[in-house]
Amino acid sequence: MRPVPDKGKEPVSHSRVPTILERGLLFFLVWLVLMPSVKLADLVVGVIAAVLATWTSLRLLPPEAGYLRFGALLAFVPHFMWQSVLAGVDVARRAFDPRLPLRPGFVVCRVGFPPGPARNEFAVITSLLPGSVPAGDVEGAIIYHALDTRQPVAEQLAEEEKRLTAALIGGDGHD
Repeated sequence: MRPVPDKGKEPVSHSRVPTILERGLLFFLVWLVLMPSVKLADLVVGVIAAVLATWTSLRLLPPEAGYLRFGALLAFVPHFMWQSVLAGVDVARRAFDPRLPLRPGFVVCRVGFPPGPARNEFAVITSLLPGSVPAGDVEGAIIYHALDTRQPVAEQLAEEEKRLTAALIGGDGHD
């Protein structure tokens, strides 16, 4: 929990300004898309709505230190798609194999992401890979249900975490 400065106001730091502007612009663009006409009165109401929506979003989801590396994120997408195809083929092969080579169970995967948006994003991304599904949290780890515990599930998830970490930079913004 963050300490709240006096008078209930937080100073706007320079690192938050880009986030505030991006969110405000995004909310205003959504307003423009939803409006059937663009009159001056509509624009004024849209600006007010965007300011209020931005203020609310900053209260509900404060910006975190760090930034997103779009190049690394774009490099992550083909890898993710390829892993999804491979895992899907593996699940289909197991489903159609008469011996059904499965050994379902739970695997504990320690993750470096602290509880919050980055950790949730990691859990969501890994839930889209067939064969393992996040099933809970326990003290710095995510519990996964896996179709085959004989596979190196924790090692594969650690590799996915490294790739996602490369796209998310924390702290002072240095690579």
